[in-house]
Amino acid sequence: MADAKLEVVKTGRRKCSIAVAKVVSGKGRVFINGKTLKGYFGNRPSLEMAIYRPLVLTDNQDKLDVRVKAVGGGVCAQADAIKHAISRALLEMNEEFKPVLKQEGLLTRDARVKERKKYGRKRARKRFQFSKR
Repeated sequence: MADAKLEVVKTGRRKCSIAVAKVVSGKGRVFINGKTLKGYFGNRPSLEMAIYRPLVLTDNQDKLDVRVKAVGGGVCAQADAIKHAISRALLEMNEEFKPVLKQEGLLTRDARVKERKKYGRKRARKRFQFSKR
């Protein structure tokens, strides 16, 4: 599937997070901002599983190396951005992965972002406390 020189770079986003993933053939290692997956996310197995999900679904968890630069947002949003970037890179490597990735919803960018604060309100929708007297 992947020859030695094949290298794909794709971007994924979620909330305020942006992840740029470089996927190359290798042994299944994942590095995020120069750290290993466990070193970056610590003891959060759900985030690790989320990142490995596109690789497992396409049966590439031990065939490809992934290097990611993730910025902005929190760790959960970064994990989702990384998952999105890896999915898009896998799709560019092989179009046959599209039905599997599409069915799992890994190619869709989650468009939900924080709603802006409005004037005359405490937060986006919460009102200031009302005092009758």
